[in-house]
Amino acid sequence: MKIDTAELLTSCARSSDFPAPGAPEVAFLGRSNVGKSTLLNRLVRRKKLARTSSTPGKTRLIHFFTVTGGSRELRMVDLPGYGWAKVSRREREGWQRLVESYLEERPPLCVTILLQDVRRDVSEDETLLLEWLAERGLFAVVAITKTDKLKPMRRAKRIRELREQLDLPGDRVIATSSATGDGIDALWRAILGAAYGN
Repeated sequence: MKIDTAELLTSCARSSDFPAPGAPEVAFLGRSNVGKSTLLNRLVRRKKLARTSSTPGKTRLIHFFTVTGGSRELRMVDLPGYGWAKVSRREREGWQRLVESYLEERPPLCVTILLQDVRRDVSEDETLLLEWLAERGLFAVVAITKTDKLKPMRRAKRIRELREQLDLPGDRVIATSSATGDGIDALWRAILGAAYGN
């Protein structure tokens, strides 16, 4: 997708602050420090639209971004990560409630992008999250991230292993690299297919 504009719409600490429904929404989910903000930036071709950090748990709010290209408009939604982060358990539980309220209450949400680090095995966290999304009728695509971190032979083997662990249709598991751009066009096709049917 050709990007004309990409800008922060709002950041929310409570569901009551969510913006009024509008354009189709794409939600980015995953473990803390899996690369959600970095992938979002690569998709919209902006280096610093979504704030990134090497510290797990940097994204503590739900950030809504408006992205336009041609006659199309999308909202990309950067959600707080799950798993280990340098914050209290109580704060992490608060994030979980906020994320669940978003996922369960947003009519414009058309696709969820679950990020999976190529160097990690699929855990129960990802398996249960995919089941939770499916139970609610939410379409999920898995983006395998950081594929540039492995040498080609090892990378191909890991991607095959993760596809087997995920047990999803092939077009719903996309190997990506924010550093090299690999898989970005395929991920855009999945997003636009979910949002606009093409």
